[in-house]
Amino acid sequence: MPYEIAPSANPPVSALVLDSPHSWGDWPSDVATAAPQDIVRTSWDAFVGDLWSSAAHGRAPVLMARFHRSFIDANRARDDIDPELLTDAWPGPLNPTKKSKNGQGLIRRDAVPGIPMYAAKLSAHEVQQRITRYYDPYHAALARLIDAAYLRHGFTCHIDCHSMKSQGNAMNEDNGQDRPDFVVSDLDGATANPALTQYVAQSLTQLGYRVQVNYPYKGAELIRRYSDPTRGRHSVQVEIKRGLYMDERSFKRNAGYAQLEANLHSFTSQLLRELDGTLGAQLRSREAASTPTTA
Repeated sequence: MPYEIAPSANPPVSALVLDSPHSWGDWPSDVATAAPQDIVRTSWDAFVGDLWSSAAHGRAPVLMARFHRSFIDANRARDDIDPELLTDAWPGPLNPTKKSKNGQGLIRRDAVPGIPMYAAKLSAHEVQQRITRYYDPYHAALARLIDAAYLRHGFTCHIDCHSMKSQGNAMNEDNGQDRPDFVVSDLDGATANPALTQYVAQSLTQLGYRVQVNYPYKGAELIRRYSDPTRGRHSVQVEIKRGLYMDERSFKRNAGYAQLEANLHSFTSQLLRELDGTLGAQLRSREAASTPTTA
């Protein structure tokens, strides 16, 4: 199974759905890389699935990938493929974005700046197999979870969960800059009612964290694809600075892990209460339809 779902009530008791697309640290044993595995490992969102599963505590589903994000990235568009990675022609149009050009597309070209993932190019068939076996099932599962919450509550609050290095590198807009504790993103207001983005940012700030909105991350495919604020479908991306809870060299939890875990639980509890109250009323669209999300 290319994903797992932390258990929650069925039917869903809240409009909240969380997903962690980069929470799997193991690289496939039968796929060779040119990059050393300790470098490949740095793109893993270590412990993010655990943190948010603890925060949700069975009150909302948490979808977690069981494939490495550098193997195939669920947070990229299906056609965001660098043609220079392929040995042969792709059977259809491609739409490589800036992410692909920076080596961070659907299939990573570079593990980190200057270190290529592979010694040789990949066949179009191999990439198609990754899409069919991993990418598509993950998106189908997320679509089902969001649709179930939407059909029951008339709106959804989707949080796409990530971690970020404490300092940006050449793949990022903030190369060399120290990062805040959290970044909350909504594609510059396109994927959520501003009330939700503001609520998430303010709540985390009140817990003592330094928070930025839409910089250095604006959000990507997962919040774009599953949002439509005019119909009550709201998505935000939340990035957590790794240095808050782990040693970024050893990938071991540090002394801050327990405090962050407790704070995320408190944040989620408060958010769930607000979704049942004033905030939820703002997010629920009067024109909400029952059309399922397209996976």
